[in-house]
Amino acid sequence: MPDSSPKSYLVTGCAGFIANEVASQLLAAGHRVVGIDNVNDYYDVRLKEHRLEKLTSQGDAFSFVRGDIEDASTLRKIFDENSFDAVLNLAARAGVRYSMENPHVYMTTNAMGSLNLLDQMQRVGVKKYVLASTSSLYAGQPMPFVETLSVNTPISPYAASKKAAEAMAYSYHHLYDIDVSVCRYFTVYGPAGRPDMCIFRFIKWIDEGTPIELFGDGEQSRDFTYVSDIASGTIAAVQPVGYEVINLGGGGTPVSLNDIIGRLENLLGKKAKVEHKTFHKADVKTTSADISKAKELIGWTPKIELDEGLAASVDWYRANQTWSSELKLP
Repeated sequence: MPDSSPKSYLVTGCAGFIANEVASQLLAAGHRVVGIDNVNDYYDVRLKEHRLEKLTSQGDAFSFVRGDIEDASTLRKIFDENSFDAVLNLAARAGVRYSMENPHVYMTTNAMGSLNLLDQMQRVGVKKYVLASTSSLYAGQPMPFVETLSVNTPISPYAASKKAAEAMAYSYHHLYDIDVSVCRYFTVYGPAGRPDMCIFRFIKWIDEGTPIELFGDGEQSRDFTYVSDIASGTIAAVQPVGYEVINLGGGGTPVSLNDIIGRLENLLGKKAKVEHKTFHKADVKTTSADISKAKELIGWTPKIELDEGLAASVDWYRANQTWSSELKLP
């Protein structure tokens, strides 16, 4: 685990689902966090503002910049005014299907934004970079997915933009001795989750009686990973590694969407209505993470079981139902 003495971190995308939990855990551990987020309207900004309130309520060790990592001048100012021990880059355009509708913004945020951060780190001498990447890169590879697999054939602009960010990070490691941990996330879920992801959508649709839009037969499966586990793994990856790609996933047997729907029906006490649609060619049928490297290299294993995580997700939805039920889905 990283040195526990107080440090200063830049966390990008801090109004987003995972980065918000990362920043929260760092603050709880006594560190100082500067967060940046452009709070874009890809999904309902009320959810992003809700997450930001969680950070501002944790005290003066958190400061927030409403800005964009695509803006080099904004980043220059942040790096001039602060001395960071590490940069954790979780700002991203996410989602496979939407990346087909708007590929340019994926490339500018996920690849150029990452380059802008690396450039500032090189300029002022910050030596540790943690990059959030994706299991989507493993599409078509044999399972369980291991970090040594070749991932040179991404099947969506989203995955391609993340591959570009990984490659540029390696270049800066090689040229400027920046220590890089690339964390490839596997289907993250939990309270205040992204409303374009299946867990949030299924909870909302089952609860309100809206038919679930299910692409394919529902037997596609995922290696679901609870958000607090993903965040703790991301923070563990701050330690020096050289340049390493690290899977952060549940590491168990992948669970089908039909199974997830059944578990949520039990938690909500309601039956789901299901509307089947054609399976999307940019989607991955199954994901399964080999997480042995994470355990050996950074001492991380996930702790939250699926049923516990789903119950916490439903509890959050119900506790915030006065507005969470009204959130517009992308």
